[in-house]
Amino acid sequence: MTVAEEQTLFHQTGAGLPVPFAVAGTGLHLPPTVVTNEQLTRTLDTSDAWITSRTGIRERRRLEPHLATSDMCVAAAGPALDSAGVAPAGLDAVVVATYTGDQPLPSTALIVKDALGAHSALALDVTQAACASGIQAMLIAAHLLQNPSLTTVLLLAADCASRVTDPTDRTTGVFFGDAAAAVVLTRTDTPSAGLLSYDVGSQLSYGVQIPAGGSRLPTTADTAAAGDHYLRMDGRAVWNAATTRLPESIANAARRAGLPVDRVRHFFLHQANLNILTETMTVLGVPRERAPVTVDRLGNTGSAGLFTALHSTLAEGALLPGDTYVLAGIGAGFQWGSLCLRHA
Repeated sequence: MTVAEEQTLFHQTGAGLPVPFAVAGTGLHLPPTVVTNEQLTRTLDTSDAWITSRTGIRERRRLEPHLATSDMCVAAAGPALDSAGVAPAGLDAVVVATYTGDQPLPSTALIVKDALGAHSALALDVTQAACASGIQAMLIAAHLLQNPSLTTVLLLAADCASRVTDPTDRTTGVFFGDAAAAVVLTRTDTPSAGLLSYDVGSQLSYGVQIPAGGSRLPTTADTAAAGDHYLRMDGRAVWNAATTRLPESIANAARRAGLPVDRVRHFFLHQANLNILTETMTVLGVPRERAPVTVDRLGNTGSAGLFTALHSTLAEGALLPGDTYVLAGIGAGFQWGSLCLRHA
């Protein structure tokens, strides 16, 4: 690492929070349209064998053209609220993590809050960390619950990457799927439940970017014609960053929590690529079976990915009271982070 690179690197660890909280319910929405690898080979210069070997993905979902990210959020929120026994009117905050919001303004979180009828809730959007936005949203929600006036937070992680990927680009076209996941967080009387520790970091990179549509390169007919509003991704840069930063961050969070990393029961990781997930667990020296996989059937669902893994484990009854677990992800920027928690 050069001196300039060292100066741009942000890294922070933190101790746990004093007020315990619990995951009271989760929900998941998957659009009904399934796109298989074989279907992609009809329009892209690729093969099922190539996609599977490089990504581990067999199929992914696509949102219907007349719907938006907020619609997926609302659909995921319903079962999460039901399982938690919480009415929308009882929500103190609605936090939405997405880089594919409905539109630049107004707030997607506000659109979701209104649709749910959560009229007294604070609406917050966590946007530009892309696939790491879910980690940042969870950390924000955990801190919100330290405030005595807030007891219940709805966190929604959703991305509709099909709207920002070039359908002719074989690099991005095979990776991404659309999905939304919901988590209801509530205060609890269970001692030591909630956030035990965290580790976050960042290092500026344009390896993953959407160049146009902001103040530097506003939308014009030329930017649209050039495809500058589509997601661009340097696969090698992503691999190098993810396989270095994720295991490093997870190990830091576990150490900060006073846990040997092999004593962590579950690892809910960003579902970017099966090979990245496998490499991360190998570097940590932890059995890969402790990291549930959804990327094979859902693709890279952005900020929703790690929560799809959390939801599937809870639905199976495999996350037990007292279990420690890690949430970890990395996104464009690059930004990354790991949270170490104990289940109530």
